[in-house]
Amino acid sequence: MRWFIAVLAALVLLLQYRIWLSPDGAREVRQLREAVARQAELNAGQEARNARLAAEVRNLKQGFEAVEERARSELGMIGPDETYYQVVPPAEEPAGEAPAAAPVPMALQAQAR
Repeated sequence: MRWFIAVLAALVLLLQYRIWLSPDGAREVRQLREAVARQAELNAGQEARNARLAAEVRNLKQGFEAVEERARSELGMIGPDETYYQVVPPAEEPAGEAPAAAPVPMALQAQAR
């Protein structure tokens, strides 16, 4: 009977080794689960991107509003009855420099002499 218990104990230890320490055991299962989780996150991002692209394609195929919007924003096109105005903000002075003095009109320069 002791011999049978010793054989069973050896088998249990051997099986435990295969589960916990062998390269194809629990370590690999954990690594594969982590890889699957990473891939699922990547797939979710790609699915969202695909949905956005599909909506954009649908808008471009169905109506001219999306085509007109793209022509305006990317190509700078304007309609035939529209006037184009470009607003340029004033140039900013570099930090730390005092503002330049305003030029004196010519009439005041002549009076000062």
